Amino acid sequence: MKHFDVVIVGGGHAGSEAAWIAAQMGASVAMVTLRRDTIGVMSCNPAIGGLGKGHLVREIDALGGLMGQAADAAGIQFRLLNRTKGPAVRGPRAQSDRVLYRKHIQSALASLSNLHILEGEATDLKITHGRVAGLVLADGSEIATSRVVLTTGTFLRGVIHIGDVARPGGRVGDKASVAMAQRLESFDLPLGRLKTGTPPRLNGRTIDWRQLEMQPGDEKPSLFSFLSDSVTARQISCGITHTNAQTHDIIRANLEKSAMYGGHIEGVGPRYCPSIEDKVVRFADKDSHQVFLEPEGLTTDTVYPNGISTSLPQEVQLAYVRSIAGLHDVEIEQMGYAIEYDYVDPRALRLSLELKNCPGLYLAGQINGTTGYEEAAAQGLVAAVNAVRASRDLESITFSRKDSYIGVMIDDLISRGVTEPYRMFTSRAEFRLLLRADNADQRLTALGRDLGIVRDDRWNQFTEKVEAIDAARATLSAMMVSARDIAGTGAKLNVDGPKRTALDALTLTDFGFDELRDIAPETPVLPEKIAEQIKNDALYANYIRRQEKDISAMAKDEATIIPQDTDFAAIGGLSNELVQKLAAARPESMAQARRIDGMTPAALLVIAGYLKKIEAKKAS
Repeated sequence: MKHFDVVIVGGGHAGSEAAWIAAQMGASVAMVTLRRDTIGVMSCNPAIGGLGKGHLVREIDALGGLMGQAADAAGIQFRLLNRTKGPAVRGPRAQSDRVLYRKHIQSALASLSNLHILEGEATDLKITHGRVAGLVLADGSEIATSRVVLTTGTFLRGVIHIGDVARPGGRVGDKASVAMAQRLESFDLPLGRLKTGTPPRLNGRTIDWRQLEMQPGDEKPSLFSFLSDSVTARQISCGITHTNAQTHDIIRANLEKSAMYGGHIEGVGPRYCPSIEDKVVRFADKDSHQVFLEPEGLTTDTVYPNGISTSLPQEVQLAYVRSIAGLHDVEIEQMGYAIEYDYVDPRALRLSLELKNCPGLYLAGQINGTTGYEEAAAQGLVAAVNAVRASRDLESITFSRKDSYIGVMIDDLISRGVTEPYRMFTSRAEFRLLLRADNADQRLTALGRDLGIVRDDRWNQFTEKVEAIDAARATLSAMMVSARDIAGTGAKLNVDGPKRTALDALTLTDFGFDELRDIAPETPVLPEKIAEQIKNDALYANYIRRQEKDISAMAKDEATIIPQDTDFAAIGGLSNELVQKLAAARPESMAQARRIDGMTPAALLVIAGYLKKIEAKKAS
């Protein structure tokens, strides 16, 4: 029986990223998937990125991950969301060609000589002395390993719902994973049910595009990978239409036939991506809802109608879809459906994404209560990094809230758990002015290099960029410009103010390199990406300096470790409620303890005092 350092279960976005990362780190890796040809499939929306999600993709790429390059290779429309707002909350997004995306993922994984892809169903885990010792497949074969990354997506006891018809399935065309769900129950894990949904797929040849507003992509695409220079696929436009009063009447008249409203689903759905039934009920005062008609690729007529996910019966789906402008004669290629599945309360995990009560087993993706390709891929990366390091007896790597959106997400999951599918937003990050999409490489690429993920081509490009930025900043710091000259360009500044460096002048929101060059012709001409990075850094420099105290306090909290065998009931001064919450969450640091619901400053002082006493006893 061949032994692998790490075994990845699942070939979705979490599994693909985990396999890529583990293999890049030099581990011997096996990926177990039901079907090799579905690796990298975009099961729902054929798009990558968005607000908060785009930040995650940039971070994955900065660390040497796969998703950003695949998104760029498959992108058929690129748009920078929140373009009119500040750089910190702008989110790159790409409409993707499903076939091109899957091909890029599969080609990249096929190029790895130390990755072995095995078709089969993972049904059991071998446990020896309380630790993972291998994986068992449905045909009875076994794989020896001490580290398993489980990325089941929506397959874990998945049930597909269309109206009152329910059938087991991980997604359309694939069976659910029931045996593994039963195995996880044996570990006495806190399991729950969540649901997500997808809209009906439309035949684009039967859409009356003449009735629709068309939305092109950006003239200057914002790509995901720091290695990408330009788009490679033909670019397309998406159509825009709207639901109407007739659409809403049809849905209201059939609500009891919906799987959700008919009482057939117990799982909680994503609040930020509601079904059309939810929209009609929750926003009853709205006469219409926008629908984006997004082509699924360059070689298919299939169109994804973004905004009308549903679990209504087939005949009702056809009726309400055909009530929408431009869709009166449309043909549905695949009915929309809701899918309900098991997840594990992420508070059962360590920050490494290893299960606390099953060493060697790591969970990543929707099994942890998240939703979205980007969140899944980021977790796959974290789990793979730590699984490989553990296989080499190295300490785990913790991603911090102060350094990355990946860290924000992991900490949110581990500290607070989920009550609905978790989705990343920029509003979740305390230090979002620092954690911008444009500077993800400056924050994380050096870490990726240290971890053995970042290859020479990326590292060389990154160091050249950093050297160029440092040289430009040095030049700009040596250039002095008068307040009168700056104000003369139209910038809001007191003309009688003191002189300042050119770099300081760039901290003004209404003053950029064009204005600087008007008053200081000696200003260096910089590549666009370098100039943009310097301007963005300058724009937020003063705000970030003000946050340094908070950042230092968070770093101190993260460094204060809470031993896993801590008896919280023995800490005097804590309420019974907090003792129960602490015992359930088993926080690994004071930073995690701080974010437990109901935690108070007084309770934190009590815990800190207790830890100091324990430390003093050990020292004596």
